[in-house]
Amino acid sequence: MRARSNDGLEAPTPERTCILSRRTAARDELIRLVLGPDGQVHPDVRAKAPGRGAWIGVTRPEFEGALAKGKLKGALTRAFRTGLVEIAPDLPDRIEQELARSALDRLGMEARSGTLINGADRVEQAARAGKVHLLLHAADAGEDGNRKLDQAWRVGGSEELGFTQGLVIPAERTILSMALGRENVVHVALTDPAAARRVSHALTRWRAFIVGHAGLGRGDIAAGAGSADE
Repeated sequence: MRARSNDGLEAPTPERTCILSRRTAARDELIRLVLGPDGQVHPDVRAKAPGRGAWIGVTRPEFEGALAKGKLKGALTRAFRTGLVEIAPDLPDRIEQELARSALDRLGMEARSGTLINGADRVEQAARAGKVHLLLHAADAGEDGNRKLDQAWRVGGSEELGFTQGLVIPAERTILSMALGRENVVHVALTDPAAARRVSHALTRWRAFIVGHAGLGRGDIAAGAGSADE
């Protein structure tokens, strides 16, 4: 995503460098970690916590490997400029949970604002009419239903948006239904382009941490890297 400057032109998004991979990417594609007063490291997925932060842009398996080998603690010690760094074993779980909460909260907000529809028949009709900008399936959705809606979306021009099929959310229908405040949500369509970008961004960060870049649509924002900030 790119911010707009005061003159209305798009301004470059601030970049950070990953403390583990040393790759650089826009900060809003990354995951921020912060150091608590007690020396404990906490995830700050929304990047709103005060204080100095450190940025990561790696997958969960890579993160867990760095944690097990002590590489993560060394990188955080340098980033935070202190040896008083404590990393709880459940930090990978907490990062994934925060990414999931961020994505599901975003879906809930879009549902309340009216930019999201669900229900196989409604989604199929909108997809064929070219009104769908992002198509999502619950993790436990049936393959036949996914294929039917994917085909409808292709008819409606999904490939022009950079997708050949809908994205599978790493959450089953029960969780998705709770997030949207609706019953039995299996398939979701975003009918507003800006809403689709917001949801795609949140989902891409979540899915990239779990499975990496593989399987992400061309229209997604790829996860990159991050660094310590001031």
